[in-house]
Amino acid sequence: MDTYTLAAAGLPALGWALHGSLLVRRLATARRDPLTGLHTRAGFTARADHLMTRRPNALVVLVDLDDFKAINDTHGHPAGDTVLTVTADRLSSWCGRHGIAARLGGDEFAAIVTDPAHTAGLAALRVALDEPVEHRGHVLRVSASVGHCHRNHLPVPLLTDALSAADTSMYAAKGHGRRNTR
Repeated sequence: MDTYTLAAAGLPALGWALHGSLLVRRLATARRDPLTGLHTRAGFTARADHLMTRRPNALVVLVDLDDFKAINDTHGHPAGDTVLTVTADRLSSWCGRHGIAARLGGDEFAAIVTDPAHTAGLAALRVALDEPVEHRGHVLRVSASVGHCHRNHLPVPLLTDALSAADTSMYAAKGHGRRNTR
């Protein structure tokens, strides 16, 4: 076999390898939010489902930024993007190595931690999320409502049920005024 024939035979294999590599990269990118770097809903759901079935102490947390639209309307979308990015960093830091955080969409975030004892606690999360954010010389007031659900409080440890319970908890916190945790 001459060099030309060998090269021609190898080109399709090289093409398929390159194509496969690009598909894997696109899939990984699709599971990450481009603004915050957090998992998207799809990426979070896959990993959180796995953790829910294996970690009896798991804690699911939902976060909704209060009056986020006012930040965008008053200071512009770049300011809103800064708030989203800072919120993502704060939530991710709170989870540490014992959980994962996600941006579900808009100003809604979620997290699951495998053992809440390895976090600073929900009160510390609320305090961190309510810290002002600086953007281009302006100090932006930020607040968040936080809901949560412990896996061991569910009759069946399903992520959908935990998210629903955390959502109910979050809206109960909103009903008691902003900057609350339930």
